Amino acid sequence: MKMMKKRRHTGFIILLLLIMLILLMLLDSNTRVTVDEYPLGYSSLPAAFDGYRIVQLSDIHAAVFGKDNSRLIDAVRKAQPDIITVTGDLVSNIDDMDEALGIVQPLIRSLVNIAPVYYVTGNHEWDSGWVRELLKMLVDSGVTVLKNEYVRLSIGKASIVLAGIDDPNGPADMIPPEAFISQLRMVEGDTFLVLLAHRNIYLNKLSGQGIDLILCGHAHGGLIRLPLAGGLLGPSRELFPPYTSGVYTKGGTKMLVSRGIGNKTGVPRFLNNPQVAVAVLKKA
Repeated sequence: MKMMKKRRHTGFIILLLLIMLILLMLLDSNTRVTVDEYPLGYSSLPAAFDGYRIVQLSDIHAAVFGKDNSRLIDAVRKAQPDIITVTGDLVSNIDDMDEALGIVQPLIRSLVNIAPVYYVTGNHEWDSGWVRELLKMLVDSGVTVLKNEYVRLSIGKASIVLAGIDDPNGPADMIPPEAFISQLRMVEGDTFLVLLAHRNIYLNKLSGQGIDLILCGHAHGGLIRLPLAGGLLGPSRELFPPYTSGVYTKGGTKMLVSRGIGNKTGVPRFLNNPQVAVAVLKKA
């Protein structure tokens, strides 16, 4: 009898410790921002851009990490970006406009003081109903908004092209991504090209058009990440979706999928910390 009680007591303690461990892992997975670097080698990269650092923030969803987002801002600053890219879902469609802008505007203004900031829309901005107010705030804060547009980034006489496409939830009459890239190539030739997009659906669609790097998010890292198996849930709650985190390659095109920063899905992150992704361009 004493032996049985001792076993039950030991089993209860083990169960309690396991529950505490899971709770601590959940807390860590949703509050600790990680910085992950991805060295990306290209023979076509201009030598002047060797070591060029692109910080990517995706799916922020008006999240807050520390007072005035100090922990997120510090993580970006320590990553020493040459440019900062925001690949959509800066807010959520369920957010109150004044509350969300009160969070993201100070964040954006802090980021602009670190490095030039470039932005493309995500599905939530368009679903929110106040995308115009958001875009005005971004432009007024010094952000370059790329709505099926591109800019040249220069170092000395060398340059590369940074392009950005609107989310499919945008205007119905906007130019399709394939046509936009074709028009860009007609003007710019085979220059090194980085494309900003929100959704992680473009590797197969655009890999044949000579894009060197696609930066995107949307998948939230699969929300719950399992060892060896990767992300568990996709944006539409599909199981084990493709393209949830890291670098994928097809036909000479690399696609870096950010795990994102915020989360308004109702499913907590697990083994999937908010991520500041850093693409480091290397001359191969």
